[in-house]
Amino acid sequence: MSLSKKLLAEFIGTFWLVLGGCGSAVLAAGYPELGIGFVGVSLAFGLTVLTMAYAIGHISGCHLNPAVSVGLFMGGRFSSKELIPYIISQVLGGIAGAFILYLIASGKAGFDVTAGFASNGYAEHSPNGFSLVSVLIAEVVMTFMFLMIILGSTNKRAPSGFAPIAIGLALTLIHLITIPVSNTSVNPARSTAVAIFQGSWAIDQLWLFWLAPIVGAIIAGIVYKFFETKEN
Repeated sequence: MSLSKKLLAEFIGTFWLVLGGCGSAVLAAGYPELGIGFVGVSLAFGLTVLTMAYAIGHISGCHLNPAVSVGLFMGGRFSSKELIPYIISQVLGGIAGAFILYLIASGKAGFDVTAGFASNGYAEHSPNGFSLVSVLIAEVVMTFMFLMIILGSTNKRAPSGFAPIAIGLALTLIHLITIPVSNTSVNPARSTAVAIFQGSWAIDQLWLFWLAPIVGAIIAGIVYKFFETKEN
């Protein structure tokens, strides 16, 4: 598969992740009486990954996340030559998804993008007031576990065809745990996309939502590579 096709697939996939996941939070989570709540948002994020894994997994691997690309690279599953192009495509796809979401959401009277726009945050911008340290730990550990599940379920010795389900459910579970903590990132492209439109505190705090997922992914890649090392 050509690199251009892979990059387009990553763009479309990350577009869908942000539009579907963040869109559920912005448009549907708090809808009076019928709102899906944070459980529904968690499921929405998982479904975006699950559906795209079946749609584009055979094209690009369906990373949709710079941390996933870094983790797969560290685990020896991904080429260094494609790493930066993948990350750029993911960020651009996420921004495109956030832009469409903004166009839809701004059609409602009283919409205020600066109120949050599904952005990730810590301290006073954490949904439940968790500190920077708490958010840092949560994002590192959850990304670590996410990459361990991705690396394990896509291993050639794992049951074939089930990886998208395991990965989608893992992302759902991660959101169920950490939406109250950080609004759940584990994905720098997702965080960047909505922060650009929020435009103030989300930009200031964005550094953490690049640093923590990347660190978690690097650790997971190293650990899983140890499991795959053949013993003498």
